[in-house]
Amino acid sequence: MVEFIYLASQSPRRRQLLAQLGVSCELLLPDPGEDSEALEAVLGGESPTAYVQRVTQLKLDAAVARLEKRGLPPAPVLCSDTTVALGRRIYGKPEDETDAVRMLGELAGTTHRVLTAVAVQHGRKRLQALSVSRVTFAFMSRAQIRAYVASGEPMGKAGAYAVQGRVAMFIRHISGSYSGIMGLPLHETAGLLRAAGLKL
Repeated sequence: MVEFIYLASQSPRRRQLLAQLGVSCELLLPDPGEDSEALEAVLGGESPTAYVQRVTQLKLDAAVARLEKRGLPPAPVLCSDTTVALGRRIYGKPEDETDAVRMLGELAGTTHRVLTAVAVQHGRKRLQALSVSRVTFAFMSRAQIRAYVASGEPMGKAGAYAVQGRVAMFIRHISGSYSGIMGLPLHETAGLLRAAGLKL
């Protein structure tokens, strides 16, 4: 029986969400020489769905190689990636505050998608799932956007916002998985981990 999993993510929110399921995890983070940000580059003409699934698979490939290189005990490895999409336009993590202001300005007053792909590998078995949710933002003034960006919360977040943070005052409607919008859809993740041998 599987006792724990490896989580190949630096996101504290994903650790919290796994803890919510009662899953014990060890972090399997990149070595100093690994360029993990390069994995998130968007290919020309790539759809948001294809993008988020491809990036998650690349992250899992890197994590499994890391596990083997370090000679760690075998256990399921979990990777996840979240992106925000307005039509076919992909909104990743903002490069700086100016980029965050731009993103939020474009998302304000719209309904956009939040796509989170999850992938688990245990031995030779590889499993994957995709969660797609919709978020409707109310109108946000330039001053409100700048105040939110100044809080620092949008940095490091796909689409330049954290659904569980102060931006919630501008969210009119959510359809889909709240935990998926946070970065790890628990329903899909639980199914993958059960299939990988974890007792939940």
